[in-house]
Amino acid sequence: ILKTLNSWFWWENIWMPINCTWADFVDRDGLVFPKPHQLYATIPYAFVLLIIRFFSERYLAIPLAKALGIKNVRRVKPQPNPVLESYFRECSRHPSQSEIKGLAKKCNCTVHLVEKWFRRRRNLEIPTVLRKFQEAFWRFSFYLTSSIVGFIFLYDKPWFYDIWQTWVGYPFQTLLPSQYWYYMAEIGFYWSLIFTLGIDIKRKASACAFTFIFCCPSQDFMAHVVHHLAAIGLMSGSWCGNYVRVGTLVIFIHDTADFWLEAAKMFNYARWEKTCNMLFIIFSIVFFITRMILFPFWILRATLYQPTYYSTTPVIAYFLFNGMLLTLQGLHIYWGYLIFKILKRFIFLK
Repeated sequence: ILKTLNSWFWWENIWMPINCTWADFVDRDGLVFPKPHQLYATIPYAFVLLIIRFFSERYLAIPLAKALGIKNVRRVKPQPNPVLESYFRECSRHPSQSEIKGLAKKCNCTVHLVEKWFRRRRNLEIPTVLRKFQEAFWRFSFYLTSSIVGFIFLYDKPWFYDIWQTWVGYPFQTLLPSQYWYYMAEIGFYWSLIFTLGIDIKRKASACAFTFIFCCPSQDFMAHVVHHLAAIGLMSGSWCGNYVRVGTLVIFIHDTADFWLEAAKMFNYARWEKTCNMLFIIFSIVFFITRMILFPFWILRATLYQPTYYSTTPVIAYFLFNGMLLTLQGLHIYWGYLIFKILKRFIFLK
C-alpha cells in the first residue's frame, strides 16, 4: 500500500509539464536541481535555530528588555497539592464555590487556602511580559534577518524585476546556493515553531493562518499546527516541483511585513506607546503594499496567468498550489480588514 501511495504521490503528471520525468532532473551540464530528499536536512536545521533562539532570548532579549524598562516579575508558586493539581488540569481552572468547598474538605484545609491555590496556579499559566518580549524578539530577529538576506539574494536576479523570468526555461532552471539556504532556513524555522508549540505563548486562534478553514476558533494548539504544517507543505511542494524562483518571492514579500509587527509588539510590552503606534502604522502600510497589491497583482499573476503561456496542459500541481495561494490571499483580505478597523479606531477615536 505504501509503495502504491508513494508512486501516486510522485507521479510526474502531478509535478511537472508533459513529456518530463524525474530522470530529467538529474544534475548535468552545470545544472543543479532541487531534490526532495534534501528537505530532510530542514529538521537538523530547525534544531540549530532552536539553539540560536535559546541564546538570543537569554543573552540579547533579556538585556534589551531591561534597558526598555521591562521587569522580570516572579510569580509565587502554589504549594504542591496532587488533588488540586489534578482537578485544575482535568476538570476546571475556575471551580465554583461549591466545588471549592468540596475540594477544601477533601484536602482537609480551608476554603480560603483552596481559592488562593487556584489563583496562584492560574497566574502561573499567564505568560509574563518578559516572556512575551523574548518570543517577539526572536521572531523579529528572524524575520528581519530573512528580509535582509532575501533582498541580498534577490536584488540582482532578473525575476525580481521581471516576473516573467520566473518561468523562462522552466522546469530546467538551475538551483542557486542562495535559494537552497533561503528555503532551508525558512522551512527549518517553521519546524522549530512546531517543536516549541508546547512552550510558546498560547495566542488567539484567529491570529493563525488557515484557522478558519481547518479548525474551530477554540482549538488554538491545532490551529498553529495546521498553519505551520501548511507553510511547510507549500514551501516543500514548491521545492519538489522546482517552483523555487516564485517561491522565494512569496517568502520575501511575507517576511518584509512581519518584522514590523513583531517590533510593534516589543515596544508595546515596554509601554512605549508612541513608538508602538508608529511601528504599527508602518506595518500596516507595508502589509497593504505587500499582501494586498504585490501578492495578488504580482505573485498570483505569475502563478495563475503566466504558466498558460508556457504549457497548454496545466499539471495538477498548478491547481493545488494556486488553490493554497488563493486561500492565503483570502486570509490577507480578512487580516487587512481587521488592520483597517484598528487604524480607523486609532485615527478617529484616538
